[in-house]
Amino acid sequence: MKVSVEWMKQFGGAGLNVVSDKLVEKIGSQLGEVEDVVNLGERYDGIVVAKVVSCIKHPDADKLSVCLIDDNKTTKGVKRDSKGLVQVVCGAPNVQAGQLVAWLPPGVTVPATLDKDPLVLEARNIRGETSNGMLASANELDLSDNHDGILVIDPIEVGKDLAKPGTTFKRLYGLDDHIIDIENKMFTHRPDCFGQLGVAREVSGINHKTFRSPSWYVKENSFDSFKSDQIKSLTITNEIPKLCRRYMAIAIDDVEVKPSPIWLQTYLNRIGVRPINNIVDITNYIMLMTGQPLHAFDFDKVAQNGRAKIVVRNPKKGETIKLLGGKTIEPRADAILICDQDKPIALGGVMGGDNSEIDNQTKRIIIECANFDMYNIRRTSMAHGLFTDAVTRFTKNQSPEQCAPVLYKTVQMISELCNDAKPIGHPVESYPRHAFNTPVAVSASFINDRLGTKLTLKEIAKLLENVEFKIKTVPADKSRLHIQAPFWRTDIEIPEDIVEEVGRLYGYDHLPLILPTRSIQPARPQDMLSFKNSLRSLLAEAGANELLTYTFVHSDLLEKSGQNPEDAFKLSNALSPDLQYYRLSLLPSLLEKVQPNLRSDRVRGEDNEFAIFEINPVHSKTFLGKDGLPAEDQRLALVFAADDKTATRKYQGVAYYAVVSYANYLLNYLGINTVFEPASQHQPKAAISQAAIAPFDKARTAIVKTVDGDFIGEIGEFSTKIRQNLKLPLFSAGFEFDVNTLLKLTSANQSYMPMPRFPKVVQDITLKVPVSTTYAELYNYLTGQLVELLPNNIWSELGLPRIYQSDTDTKHKNVTWRLWLSNYDKTLTTAEVNNYIDALTNKLIAIDAERV
Repeated sequence: MKVSVEWMKQFGGAGLNVVSDKLVEKIGSQLGEVEDVVNLGERYDGIVVAKVVSCIKHPDADKLSVCLIDDNKTTKGVKRDSKGLVQVVCGAPNVQAGQLVAWLPPGVTVPATLDKDPLVLEARNIRGETSNGMLASANELDLSDNHDGILVIDPIEVGKDLAKPGTTFKRLYGLDDHIIDIENKMFTHRPDCFGQLGVAREVSGINHKTFRSPSWYVKENSFDSFKSDQIKSLTITNEIPKLCRRYMAIAIDDVEVKPSPIWLQTYLNRIGVRPINNIVDITNYIMLMTGQPLHAFDFDKVAQNGRAKIVVRNPKKGETIKLLGGKTIEPRADAILICDQDKPIALGGVMGGDNSEIDNQTKRIIIECANFDMYNIRRTSMAHGLFTDAVTRFTKNQSPEQCAPVLYKTVQMISELCNDAKPIGHPVESYPRHAFNTPVAVSASFINDRLGTKLTLKEIAKLLENVEFKIKTVPADKSRLHIQAPFWRTDIEIPEDIVEEVGRLYGYDHLPLILPTRSIQPARPQDMLSFKNSLRSLLAEAGANELLTYTFVHSDLLEKSGQNPEDAFKLSNALSPDLQYYRLSLLPSLLEKVQPNLRSDRVRGEDNEFAIFEINPVHSKTFLGKDGLPAEDQRLALVFAADDKTATRKYQGVAYYAVVSYANYLLNYLGINTVFEPASQHQPKAAISQAAIAPFDKARTAIVKTVDGDFIGEIGEFSTKIRQNLKLPLFSAGFEFDVNTLLKLTSANQSYMPMPRFPKVVQDITLKVPVSTTYAELYNYLTGQLVELLPNNIWSELGLPRIYQSDTDTKHKNVTWRLWLSNYDKTLTTAEVNNYIDALTNKLIAIDAERV
């Protein structure tokens, strides 16, 4: 946000007389970070006002003139004639005797070249005639883009006191100025500070000086002061009052579109806005002054039969609009359109349409001053990639109360600067619900307790009254102030806002520097954070590698993983097309990394196998918290993969058992007793649960639960389609567990059980079972029987080395289990071990199994 010190001085901004380092530091600490300070006046050092006394054609050049100028002999070291005049050769077509011009003497740098390749003038011979410097155009003076001829100074515009030869040029248009560039983000919640008026008010406030806004801005103004024919030639219909809180417009006749006065162009140019014509420049000037955007339409391009109708509505299906600059868009469904009776003429709050643009033939105009919903404007701007000065200001929540005074000032300026221009009737308006700031009651103790100050109510009131807050005291409540924020302060809602305001205006450097007291007792560790770290350590110890992938994914990855993108939240302003959706589960992100890692290992000539895991939240449209907002479902996912050569050389069986070893290692360490059930009958209803099971082949997948039936997650191999889509090797499997459930179960099972001090006995048991008997059924049955048969002083663990099926017996399979036993009190004997195993063998008949 660039602010002009000279411009702010016009409003009586106190503390701006001298632009010092102290002032800049004060603005930076109490208002907004200062990024740059430009001394504009230095650009015009040495340039003076001169009068063209004579102007004759150059004897050796048709397009050049030899001029004698009078600078009242203020410039030293320049060759003069007997009358004290200076000769300058000029190529401008509009140079004439009697004009007041800007003369750049030798030794002066052309202002427009300062930021590029500085051009320092000198006295030089041009086709036999000496030219002492130059007479400059507005473009060369860096005032506007006009380079058709030299700048001719209008005595009426600059005033008789300054319209004299020898006057320092930078005095003419307030160019002895400083431009302070303040970072925009500091004003995100301050719409008033996006105008010169608002910043001037704040600078006065932080200097503890009283500021009073111009009367036209704070008092109710009557348009009766403008001569106008009371013809109702303009009407308005607002179909979306929730999105367009206020809409005002007025028609103006007898307009002559032409360049705006030089002083107006200079104020726009120094703030970084390019002058266009008098009408557009006036609307931009008012916007830069107040922060309220305006727009001008060509009345005759909008009207039918001499009457114009403005309709504020949402777009119709398939409707398009061609914007200023030539871009054609189909507005998003909730966008705000400004239309005539038939068609859109502007994208409300963003940009005008080219079908209603002001041009040199325009004679009648409509000036729009409106207030739009800031969230709607932001969404529309992002959706169409349109970022304008109007968008910047509308998205900061401008006050609708500002529209009337701003429109009044605009009409006043057009009447003054556009000769015979006059309004056609009074403004038309749609303002169904007036916006008023609610008074805030606050006590001195409330403010002082939070700032560490000892301010009195009177001192607090003075600080706020300096920036035009209205303060009331209630006789029945003398300990508190009742504070009414001015209409432009839409950010003041609660007592804490007043605390912030008082602290800033008083000066943060005046607040006591006292560290807050606090207990030295260490904070209690966050359970989930500590548990996640434990999971990371366990899996790393098991040989797995952690990945951290993006929370957002492309819809293509969701579809390749068998998931429905319609169940996922979609970002309307994604940073990249590849990051449009919140992911529904972690596995797709890991599976996407398998092939690149296998390829990398192959290049290095290493064993092509690895386990990768991730711990992070996932989201779904149907997984919401009690407040109706998206909830995080914390997940742990792991994928194990090996290429065909490595799998054949190092592993027997299928990938399922490889990944089960990681799951068992983790669950056993956490002390969670689980059962594995076939996934074939698992039919989850929730979208987030459907997404979790989607990548798996249900025929080769198990559902992991506790013995009490608590759901933990899925573990298994991936379907053929998923392997093809993501180029996975045949030997690949994974699991995805619910971290919240793991934490709950771990917290419930936090009891220490020491390992036995006596040697373990290892015994392999091979069982012949029907092919239809699943691993989960066997495992659950055996672990249950061991708990029932073994005494409390016996420690046991059951593992699965291998499964074998003979080619001659297709109805049965042999499952070999490894059993570890140990006694806490003594060394087990062979007889004791055999007794336990025999007892277990006798129970096998119940599941149609026999020991072989």
